[in-house]
Amino acid sequence: MRVRGRTRRRGRTDKGGRAREEVAMARSTAIRWCCVLILVAGGAAAAGDTPDYSSIPAWSSRAIPEAQGSFKTLADGKREAVRYKGWTTRDFGKFRTYAYADTRPEPPVQRAVMPSGIVGDPKQGRALFLARAKGPCTGCHLIPGDDVWPAGSVGLDLSTIADRKLPDAYLYQQIYDARAVFPNTSMPPWGSIGVFTAEEIVHLVAFLQTLKGPLPPEKDPDRNPVTRTKPVGFGDNLDPTNNPGVLMAEAAQASWTVKGSTGKACADCHQGGLEKSMKGVATGFPKFRPAYRRVMSIEDFLAAHTPETTGTQMPAQSPANLGMSMLVKMASNGMPVAIDISSPEARAALARGKASFHRRVGERNHACADCHTPEKGASKFLGGRFLGDVAAGLTRHFPTWRTDRTEVWDMRKRMQWCMTPLGMNMLAADAIEYAELELYLTMFDVGKPMSVPGIRH
Repeated sequence: MRVRGRTRRRGRTDKGGRAREEVAMARSTAIRWCCVLILVAGGAAAAGDTPDYSSIPAWSSRAIPEAQGSFKTLADGKREAVRYKGWTTRDFGKFRTYAYADTRPEPPVQRAVMPSGIVGDPKQGRALFLARAKGPCTGCHLIPGDDVWPAGSVGLDLSTIADRKLPDAYLYQQIYDARAVFPNTSMPPWGSIGVFTAEEIVHLVAFLQTLKGPLPPEKDPDRNPVTRTKPVGFGDNLDPTNNPGVLMAEAAQASWTVKGSTGKACADCHQGGLEKSMKGVATGFPKFRPAYRRVMSIEDFLAAHTPETTGTQMPAQSPANLGMSMLVKMASNGMPVAIDISSPEARAALARGKASFHRRVGERNHACADCHTPEKGASKFLGGRFLGDVAAGLTRHFPTWRTDRTEVWDMRKRMQWCMTPLGMNMLAADAIEYAELELYLTMFDVGKPMSVPGIRH
């Protein structure tokens, strides 16, 4: 089975045409965002403004060991996380997670007094600003310097912050815990969580007070996130010569007819061939499955259903699961996502997923909304990464071939990856919390055509 995609050619327009096109696109985006908000908020509101966590079933993970969010105890008694090869094994247990059983609040807002008797060193401050072990602050903020690469645009451009003549005490508070001044800020409370010490923040303030204009001309427009070239994609994601994920999916076709220990194969129950029998199926996932009393993605369902019916194990995050998930979804390529949230269970799950999207977690105290909503980080750079806009849809191309990893990731592994570097212990890939978060995200893709597997750096 090979499902091809369509490519569109863009003609040239004059400057006025481009301007009109950009205005029309901006209006279209705004209208689409409002419509999606009404749709999603309406569905969540029907389930009640306050998410109900009283009827969540227990769930034992069917994922591979490194995807279960588990830990091992070392000889010295410390816990070490069991995660994917190359991922940090640090235990972030001090910080709250997406787990519904984790009822800890956000770190309390702290007002701070700038310590006296410490002389700030701008040189040390700049080194701290660039330190990857700390932030780096350049992930969100631009400052001068050819060594500042790549800088982000989620936060303010601080290149001439000293020209604003802000008091040292104000800048100190902004770094220590900006929530004391701006309750809805996306900036981590660096001092409150202990990433920067009081003395280090004094050095940072001293550095910021040296940043004055006029600025020298930019040598490289890509150094500045405002003038940096925006990513344009990776070509036809359904072309097997361009996307190795397609070949991986096609290699999994043989497993459709392989009988497991029960003497049955997928083809025995789903007759007419994979492409015909699975056409349109994936457009309705994630969905509430009464047999399991929970929302499931295609990947979740395969991990539980396949061994029950065929005896073949297909744990979440295994090559077998990813391959079959892609095949099932490819049968619906070009068809619009059509999620059914008519049942009370689905609406309750949607409300919980929405709450998770806005829940601040981890050492950095971040929420998905901080990066993926237009009023926050969406369509801006976080370091060198261009952040996707949830309103445009983030799910309909998963599983996706990751060019930088040379492997396929589904939406759950992406969720696990997003917050692990920000200091949150990941949940199991097939956790109910992730499934309901994915349900909420997928609502923004309703009506948009599926295109699996995707391709992204």
